[in-house]
Amino acid sequence: MEQPVLENKRVLLRPLQPSDADALLEVALEPSLWEVGLTCIRNREELERYMQIAFSERDQGLSIPYVIIDKTSGKVAGSTRYCGIALQHKRTEIGYTWIHPGFQRSGLNRAMKFAMLQYAFEVWGMNRVELKTDERNEKSRNAMVGIGCKQEGILRHHMITWTGHLRNSVFFGMLKEEWPEIKERIFGKYDF
Repeated sequence: MEQPVLENKRVLLRPLQPSDADALLEVALEPSLWEVGLTCIRNREELERYMQIAFSERDQGLSIPYVIIDKTSGKVAGSTRYCGIALQHKRTEIGYTWIHPGFQRSGLNRAMKFAMLQYAFEVWGMNRVELKTDERNEKSRNAMVGIGCKQEGILRHHMITWTGHLRNSVFFGMLKEEWPEIKERIFGKYDF
């Protein structure tokens, strides 16, 4: 499966490589990233295990993991990926997103989501893009609504987090037919 580089004026999304471990470790060691996450990265070994799972899913055609680079500073800001790729159904998910708090609320996430949504709908020809988060993660839920996604439902006791918590997952989605209006209304005011 092709692993495109996605880029606009604000963000560079480059396919994740083993050599990204050092730069990502600096981001991953921020404890606040994992407060309501499925996983937790507390050391290099856990980061390497996380990356190996991402590479395995990539090799199976299930995901395309990325390193997020903030173009204004040139720094690695975190990681994200297309996941749950189902080409036969023209559907993908954007997930596993973690961005250092220093880059949160800076517009970086919005620029990144724009690049990913634009590629998914306009190049890949997807019919649907999904996002999901922990019901307790208000910041993520608000961000998903903020980029034009519709909340579609909550799956109760959907996953078990690294702390053993039974997570309720809130699902959001965007359809190909909705993208042109969302692109103009939500993203049109930004100079990406």
